[in-house]
Amino acid sequence: MKKETNELVKIDARFQPLIDEFGYPTFKKEKDYFKALVRSIVYQQLSGKAASKIHSRFLAIYNEKIHPLPSQIKSTDYELLKHTGLSKQKIDYIFNLCDYCINNKIEKIDQLNNEKISSELTKVKGIGQWTVDMFLMFTLNRVDVFPLGDLGIKKGLMKFEKLNELPTEKEMIKFSSKWSPYKSIAAWYMWIIIEGPFEW
Repeated sequence: MKKETNELVKIDARFQPLIDEFGYPTFKKEKDYFKALVRSIVYQQLSGKAASKIHSRFLAIYNEKIHPLPSQIKSTDYELLKHTGLSKQKIDYIFNLCDYCINNKIEKIDQLNNEKISSELTKVKGIGQWTVDMFLMFTLNRVDVFPLGDLGIKKGLMKFEKLNELPTEKEMIKFSSKWSPYKSIAAWYMWIIIEGPFEW
């Protein structure tokens, strides 16, 4: 996303030092939408490192090079899933997603705009706006998304804008609106100035 990031610098020159320090955003398009959403559920409300360990243990159950199918996960022993570190609630959420993907053609969801994708995915209990935002950014690579409910982004915005306290949702909308249509890139830098380099 070099071109888009350079366009963001034209809007707000304060991003240039961040590019110099951290480089350009690394957004890799993911074609397996079920896989991406399972991962997002695992990562909900956890630090990146903790979530990564749980996700690795979850995948290790299946001992395969390809991601398990919804039917495989649904047939997995509940206690075995709990031993990976997944909470009961998250296991239920993943099972809800499995049911949805068994009954719907999720591979066609990329044909919808952001608002319709949000409306569709949030029908699944366990998928809220944060998970949708992660899906839009890191799976579909939509460039104009700013996750308002993400604590890391709130902390990054507080530091970037030199605020005395975490911004409200209204303030986040105000600050991020000037970065449109490249809000996803701005959000990536908000994360990185707090957590350092990371891979989603």
